[in-house]
Amino acid sequence: MSAPTALAPRSSPLTPAPPHTPESLGRPERLDTPERSTTMNHFLHVDLERAERSARLGEAQGVRAGRRMARAHRLSRKAEQAAQQARLALARAL
Repeated sequence: MSAPTALAPRSSPLTPAPPHTPESLGRPERLDTPERSTTMNHFLHVDLERAERSARLGEAQGVRAGRRMARAHRLSRKAEQAAQQARLALARAL
């Protein structure tokens, strides 16, 4: 049998973890650096453009649906007038 080896003391699950500071995580302490604000500004503009594009698309779809509806009404009226004229012509022929 081999001699027991010395093990490092195990930490108990109840021992608090060491505090994480921005420096310990490899990040600068200040988060409002010019690079960050430029990047955030870019993302804000991208999100705003996306929202505006989506709103314009929704408006365009609504306009197209309205035009389709108006065209369907016009065609329906024309068909009804043609049917009325055909009935009238048939009544005169009899």
